[in-house]
Amino acid sequence: MSHDPKLILSNFQLEGRLIEVKANGSGHINETYVSRFQTGKQEQRYIHQWINHHVFKEPPKVMENIERVTCYLQEKIAEAGGDPTRETLTIVPAVDGCSYYQTPQGDYWRTYTCIEGARTYDQVEELRHVYNASRAFGNFQKLLSDLPGGRLHETIPDFHHTRKRFETFERILEADRCQRAAGVKAEIDFILERQEQTGKVVDLLAQGMLPERVTHNDTKLNNVMIDAQSGEGICVIDLDTVMPGSVLYDFGDSVRIGASSAAEDERDLSKVCFNIEMFEMLARGYLDSAREFLTPLELELLPFSARLITLEQAIRFLGDYLNGDVYYKTHRPGHNLDRARTQIKMVAEMEANSDQMEAITHRYGS
Repeated sequence: MSHDPKLILSNFQLEGRLIEVKANGSGHINETYVSRFQTGKQEQRYIHQWINHHVFKEPPKVMENIERVTCYLQEKIAEAGGDPTRETLTIVPAVDGCSYYQTPQGDYWRTYTCIEGARTYDQVEELRHVYNASRAFGNFQKLLSDLPGGRLHETIPDFHHTRKRFETFERILEADRCQRAAGVKAEIDFILERQEQTGKVVDLLAQGMLPERVTHNDTKLNNVMIDAQSGEGICVIDLDTVMPGSVLYDFGDSVRIGASSAAEDERDLSKVCFNIEMFEMLARGYLDSAREFLTPLELELLPFSARLITLEQAIRFLGDYLNGDVYYKTHRPGHNLDRARTQIKMVAEMEANSDQMEAITHRYGS
């Protein structure tokens, strides 16, 4: 889908003369554009995004979450003597004061001011960026640990409800609509053997033994702005999936992505390894921010969370493969199977390194 952002800009509270607007970013869900405006001798850049309402079914609720979170973060950052204009996103309101603009055709748009002197990284270029990004996610959770005003909206219900993901997998396996199950028995057995693990976090949340917190739910490196001068992780971005959950989801997913030696769809499994040194970097960065507010049980379950979320993703990839590749975009035959196999390899290696992972989180968590 393609849009003309110039038709949208007049609906936001933007000052100055438009110099240019162009497409930007590598996101796969929303469309993102950057504009430049001139006011006297000053130039201001803005980010404009079309919100994909096919993925996020209720954009107003997404924006209500983002507005609550960013306004509160701005208050906390200012109280601590930081710079709210750089350390969290700043929403530019629509002309009616709303945090978004809805077109007559039913599309939803939002605008943020650009954070200058910082950038994101799709690939690791310096190890300090891994530490600093993980520390930024921990700080994000810490600052929002006392967010007032009640529960946020669930922008994607049951996003990390691993037991429900497993139950869906079982239904897909039983139907075997594409007759693919016989060829992937080893992968299926690996998942079925770990059924009991899938309910651990959701059960502890339901029992009140784990606290429900504000979580980001997409904790990859390129969702943190890295300062060009200091290399610090200054701002967590892409807040569409900010919603209630467990901090274990965020830490687990950061390890699933950040501690893998290979791409998520690598065909050669000999290249897929769990990098314990990268795990230590992620754990140290995260806990340097988060240790003071985490409960003992949350600290204890951090290594398990990495295995759980990686297993969850294996379940989703293999389930989609068995179901005919109807959810994830594929670019070759067996693409989802390749993805599932990398996740399974990662789970197996995490299990083999579980003692070392626990020692690391204990060291930095105490």
